[in-house]
Amino acid sequence: MQQFNDSVEVTGVRMTSDGYLTGYATVARSGVQLYTGAELQRPDLDVVRVYRPPEEVFSKDAMRSYAHRPVTSDHPSEAVTADNWGVHARGITGDEVMRDGDVVRVPMVLMDGSAINEYNDGKREISMGYSAVLEWADGVTPDGERYDAIQRKQRMNHLALVARARGGDRLTLGDKKQEVTVMSDIKLRQVILDGLTVETTDAGAQAIERLTKDAEALRADMQAQEDLHAEELKTRDADMAKKDAEIEKLKAEALTADQLDAMIADRAELLDKARTVADLDYSGKGAAEIRRMAVADAIGDDLKGKSDDYVEARFDILAEDAKKSGESRSRVNDGIKQAAPVNDSQAEYEQRLTSAWRQ
Repeated sequence: MQQFNDSVEVTGVRMTSDGYLTGYATVARSGVQLYTGAELQRPDLDVVRVYRPPEEVFSKDAMRSYAHRPVTSDHPSEAVTADNWGVHARGITGDEVMRDGDVVRVPMVLMDGSAINEYNDGKREISMGYSAVLEWADGVTPDGERYDAIQRKQRMNHLALVARARGGDRLTLGDKKQEVTVMSDIKLRQVILDGLTVETTDAGAQAIERLTKDAEALRADMQAQEDLHAEELKTRDADMAKKDAEIEKLKAEALTADQLDAMIADRAELLDKARTVADLDYSGKGAAEIRRMAVADAIGDDLKGKSDDYVEARFDILAEDAKKSGESRSRVNDGIKQAAPVNDSQAEYEQRLTSAWRQ
């Protein structure tokens, strides 16, 4: 079991006819509460979020333990028991323990005159002392709150009247609000939050500092993600612009039907010329390669080191010569065809027989 000094809310404070001081104390609530790591023997942690499940806070054993507890002046250095009750006790809690929503309320009374005088002199804050089992386990409550440990088996030991508790001097017994939320006797700190000065406990300040660092890290990460996304968009836009330019270039280079017809005609003419120079297979060859193949075959030279302009000039000469030679052969053949009937005696004989009747 671990000892705790926690916040207590007190309402309905009054003085009885016997001079006793009475009121109702809110001794426990369910949910998550913050502690410093040092308070829970975990100096390696700045803040510990402790979860009190409702089934633990409102269990029968826990509820029964709130009744008939001693009220002390300050926290004693030891747990209050029957052996030292007379030394430490200045009052007692009642047995009308009740559940009020998510809190437990119990009546209390200060019966010692010196303790009542301390109260009248300004010692008006209340701190609850109790024991509980702390189970270290990370998790999330049904309400969505994150916690680092679970508190179980709460057992009330005493209520202490103190001069200053964790909640500060505004949370005093019998003030206008008639409530106290006290945890332990520590000083408050001032921290700057979004330009505002906030007064809080050491645990609260540590929690604020941790959350502030987490928020700054989150903002930095978000900015890095935004920068990366912007760079990706910039790269994508550049790629799209490049593709658009390529498309426009292809459109500009695309051939019209007339241009395609002209290219086909030019190639057919080139192939015809090439075949008059050298009858080779020119399939799949470009214009320059066709001329080079034809000329090389015609003159028996591989044309290494010769420019395309030189090859084209030789090709045109060879093609022109081939054309002239073809025309000469044609004229010769035509002359042979015309003279043949004259030199053909059989044809002449047949011609005379055909026209003899006319004579």
